[in-house]
Amino acid sequence: MEQTVVMTGASRGIGRTAARRLLAGRPQAHLVLLSRTVPQALVDELRAAGGSVTVIRADLSSLRSVSEAADEVVELVHPGRLPPIGALVCNAGVQLTNALTETVDGFEATFAVNVLANHVLLRRLQGHLPPSARVVVTVSDTHFGDLRHNLGMVPGPQWHPVETLARAAAFPDPSGSTAGRAAYSTSKLAAIYLVHEYARRLPTGFTITSFNPGFVPGTDLARDADAISRFAMRRVMPLLTLTPLATSPDRAGRFLADAVLGTVSAPTGAYVDRDRVAASSPASYDRQREREAWEAVEALTARFLPSVADPNPGRENR
Repeated sequence: MEQTVVMTGASRGIGRTAARRLLAGRPQAHLVLLSRTVPQALVDELRAAGGSVTVIRADLSSLRSVSEAADEVVELVHPGRLPPIGALVCNAGVQLTNALTETVDGFEATFAVNVLANHVLLRRLQGHLPPSARVVVTVSDTHFGDLRHNLGMVPGPQWHPVETLARAAAFPDPSGSTAGRAAYSTSKLAAIYLVHEYARRLPTGFTITSFNPGFVPGTDLARDADAISRFAMRRVMPLLTLTPLATSPDRAGRFLADAVLGTVSAPTGAYVDRDRVAASSPASYDRQREREAWEAVEALTARFLPSVADPNPGRENR
């Protein structure tokens, strides 16, 4: 069956591999890539392999840009110019060297991109997803906060009310890289909380899962880090992919595509750890935090969400 797959974070790293594998596994699909920039070489490569690809500009650090990109998707799908949306892949993410960077909306940038942007995108497309749709949100096993999962490189989550996490300086010494990494692991815990809550709130038939690629050196996730850290991630840490401690970008991308294609059988709300369903951290199963996170994120992004009475939920309330 023809369908549209909407994806963020396909321009580099595991997303780039996943995009190729998605079209190989579902050649009748139309891939819509949402990104600030998508290399033309990637688009040419996908099309040369027979893929159908559309690029929509979206700056995930701007919630208005995200909402407008969602509207563009709706304007292509709703009149039938593209097939119905079969899958939404929220793969984009950032890890910064501080917890002080603010977006144009006044939110802390890590939380804005890793959590708020995904929420706006999903909520704006929700009314246009068929009951069989599959949503996959890329998270991270850094949310466990232990040596086994983060190799001592990323501090564990430091949970605060979402209203605090969404603003700059939520962590001690916010100008330092430790705070930036704590913001990252905490944002991924928040994303898992929301996946659990989405699973309860989305209509029956939807499948939404969180996907953990494992530790994947060799990608550009640390592109904003200091020079030594960037060198280690790109040149030294990839050696760990020869051990069970790390996953190569190619394997991680294939695992992500499999999660989207449904190759991995996972119930809604599940945590897919690379190529299998597993338990996320004990702290990630907290019904009160999940509900509170949902309510707070809804409030923070309210002006970019469709209203209950809006007959066309693909349009921003202005």
